[in-house]
Amino acid sequence: MMYVLLILGFLLLIKGADYFVDGASGIAKYYRIPPIIIGLTIVAFGTSAPEAAVSISAALKGSNGISLGNVLGSNIFNISVIIGITSFLSALSVQKQTIRKEIPFTLLGGVALLVLANDSILNGTKQMVISQSDGIILLLFFTVFLYYIVEAALNSKEPQDNFLPESHRESLKLGPNLVYTLGGMAGIIIGGELVVSSSVKIATSFGISQTIIGLTIVSIGTSLPELITSITAARKKNTDIAVGNIIGSNIFNVLFVLGISASIHSIVVEPKLIMELFINIILTVVLFIFSRTNNKIVRGEGAVFILFYVVYMGYLLATNL
Repeated sequence: MMYVLLILGFLLLIKGADYFVDGASGIAKYYRIPPIIIGLTIVAFGTSAPEAAVSISAALKGSNGISLGNVLGSNIFNISVIIGITSFLSALSVQKQTIRKEIPFTLLGGVALLVLANDSILNGTKQMVISQSDGIILLLFFTVFLYYIVEAALNSKEPQDNFLPESHRESLKLGPNLVYTLGGMAGIIIGGELVVSSSVKIATSFGISQTIIGLTIVSIGTSLPELITSITAARKKNTDIAVGNIIGSNIFNVLFVLGISASIHSIVVEPKLIMELFINIILTVVLFIFSRTNNKIVRGEGAVFILFYVVYMGYLLATNL
């Protein structure tokens, strides 16, 4: 029964995020908000809504392992698996702005998280915690990033008419879009609750830590919107959107999702997650290096990412089962 509820939770998360994006985009267009701003805020939130719902719900319940493990696992999955798979479909073009500014900002977020999680080294306490004040710091970083992308979009000379997918352009009627938005939000909230509660029970029944569940099953499930979005973009040859989607999602996960979660309830960092904190940084550095070679990520580089994830998952299963 727990597995049925887990799958149902993932379905509600994914479809809820989809309806939320459609409805919120329709409302924004109704009030004549520029499409590029809708894309960089509402659509970006929509693909990361499952991670947000699960991590915030876990934080409210004090399930720290799932809250932090979900974000780190999703970020690792996003770079190693999603970029790896999409680069097999088509060589991924990476915009110069992404290489020079957005990937370094992702790296900054990862380093900031590592420092905040390890502040016990500085203050001499034994327990590692991402405190409520640390959460506020992450949210302040997110505010700076949001300001940057909005300003960059408004000053961009690139055409903006086709930024949103066709499904986000259908109706300018306010009523139906309000229903979509509220219904989507309800799906996200209920789905997040189901995923967290069922994951905790599954972990308990098998004697597996919540952290491992968060790093594996939950993180993969909540990353499905990013996977679908990136594969669709790559198949349509919009490869810069595929990379930008992953970079934006990873920044959103660390700065916003963890920022909100920690602000609600301090997150205790299990020692076993230190490795994932470093892996998150290392993968970002490797992505930066690969992206600088002719502004592309090719099949061979994608294979490196996929191989890493296979080895990483093998290590997790071998040491925790």
